[in-house]
Amino acid sequence: MAKFEEVQHGVIFPVGEKNETYAQYFVGQSYLKNLVADPNINAGVGNVTFEPGCRNNWHIHHNGFQLLLVTGGEGWYQEEGKPARFLTVGDVVVTHDGVKHWHGAVKDSWFEHLAVTAGTPEWLEPVADEVYDALKNE
Repeated sequence: MAKFEEVQHGVIFPVGEKNETYAQYFVGQSYLKNLVADPNINAGVGNVTFEPGCRNNWHIHHNGFQLLLVTGGEGWYQEEGKPARFLTVGDVVVTHDGVKHWHGAVKDSWFEHLAVTAGTPEWLEPVADEVYDALKNE
């Protein structure tokens, strides 16, 4: 079982505030702390924290990419047409330009990652409950 206290209290980076700006693109509660938001750099870096069961909608990054560096808890990452990947601390995910995907916490663990993102996101439909509920921790 993941170390809930460490994830909830941001051992490496602060958890941040409730992610109200992007709440419409998430199922469940997430938190966001922007770490790098420099207009002279074509990438942002944020610490994203997911409560158990929280996940974002399917989305695509256009004219860019997304790197996920897992820093706490347990989660999922899935690209369209591929099996979901179980994630734990130390895992790294590279999402290339134009790839439809989603990521979020497992049902019984908080989850935290740094997201290094360039380009413009296109937010799509939520991950269906039946798809999410069928995932099994590896």
